[in-house]
Amino acid sequence: CYSLAGIMLLEVFLVLGTVIIYFVLSRKKEETLPFKEGWWGKGQKPDAEEDTTIWPFKLETTEEELSDLFRRLDQARFTEPLENSCFHYGMNSVYLRKVVSYWKNQFNWKKQVEVLNKYPQFKTKIQGIDIHFVHVKPPHLPEGQSAKPLLMVHGWPGSFYEFYKIIPLLTDPASHGLGDEQIFEVICPSIPGYGFSEAPHKKDFNSVSAASIFYELMLRLGFNEFYTQGGDWGWLICTNLAQIAPTRVKGLHLNLASVTNMGFTHLLSILLGRYFPGLFGFQDEDVRRMFPFLKKGLYRILLESGYAHIQATKPDTVGCGLNDSPVGLAAYILEKFSTWTDLEFRNLEDGGLERKFNLDDLLTNIMIYWVSGCIVPSMRFYKENLQKGIGTQKHERLTVQVPTGIASFPNEVMHTPQAWAQKKYTNIVSFHFMPRGGHFAALEEPELLAQDILQFVGKVEKEQLWRKK
Repeated sequence: CYSLAGIMLLEVFLVLGTVIIYFVLSRKKEETLPFKEGWWGKGQKPDAEEDTTIWPFKLETTEEELSDLFRRLDQARFTEPLENSCFHYGMNSVYLRKVVSYWKNQFNWKKQVEVLNKYPQFKTKIQGIDIHFVHVKPPHLPEGQSAKPLLMVHGWPGSFYEFYKIIPLLTDPASHGLGDEQIFEVICPSIPGYGFSEAPHKKDFNSVSAASIFYELMLRLGFNEFYTQGGDWGWLICTNLAQIAPTRVKGLHLNLASVTNMGFTHLLSILLGRYFPGLFGFQDEDVRRMFPFLKKGLYRILLESGYAHIQATKPDTVGCGLNDSPVGLAAYILEKFSTWTDLEFRNLEDGGLERKFNLDDLLTNIMIYWVSGCIVPSMRFYKENLQKGIGTQKHERLTVQVPTGIASFPNEVMHTPQAWAQKKYTNIVSFHFMPRGGHFAALEEPELLAQDILQFVGKVEKEQLWRKK
């Protein structure tokens, strides 16, 4: 009788133990995102192993390309804007004429090519397509110190050029009054289909595909552990990378942190957060940026997301026109650099574009799109990421355990409070309301962003937070 009871008890423990082990293992397994092994080259994947060679790249432009560009600029047709419409209807063509005049008569592309080539650039083939990246090492390192690898990922309608002003602040912070405790070597790849990275030739290349390629790139460069930083699509690609390789990513720094899976408490906080901020973990600044929610949330999304709906459904149609007209391309891209830098710039006839940027920088970014002919594949990235619906992807359901730092800029189109971000990024070690700046933080406020990255990495390193994941 005793032995029978003992056997039954043992069986109960075995069953319970199996159930517990199953849940622990399955939960652990669920916490990481599978690496996406794809083939994005033309035609069938060859049987031979992929060539892993890394070769230097320098941007070159032919006279034929430039004369074709100037011919198109000369033949541009402009539509008169409505009186007093400023930027409320999109790009104002009175200002656009000024941009085109500058482009034709003063902008020196050959000089800007030299600027682009001042940092070492490379290409390597991954999953069937050529991946372009900038790789900058520190000019000097204090004795006994090593540089920390930092992967920085851009978004749309930006490019790797967005990081040119912040790179020296990270690779040589001491020379810019930022101390020498944290020194980085910076890797800025072009997202496939953007700039000088080859566009995927097959459907379904999404943020997880890009994250998998960049993970492979970092390993190929010999980095077993590294930091990542991103805004716009860079936010999602770096987030996915942290989900794929949480043991490799020491820290994740974001200047945009959107949450796509909205639960009941999120919705309740939208309704009641203005009146009971403490109940939902909102700070005064969250309330200021988010409410009234109809005006600062819903209406703003509706007003500013038309481009995303087009690009998530029929990108090639509008893309054909943009790829054929440099003036159309400039109008489409510059409007975003106006509105996403500060929504109030819609009230200005020049869109406030030269308040935070100069035309050389803005046109250099546009020229990267023009000479590479990448506008259509860059827009397709929206369709690949959004066509199945928001909240339907596995990565949207998974949390991020990697130490996370968030720089929240006040003029970002949509604000995500820490209380919301915390549900996705469970290990936020640094969340700062930035004093100024908008969507294109690295280009607009390089010093503010650099300072935030440096303090975040300093915190992670000092407390060895990546070991506690």
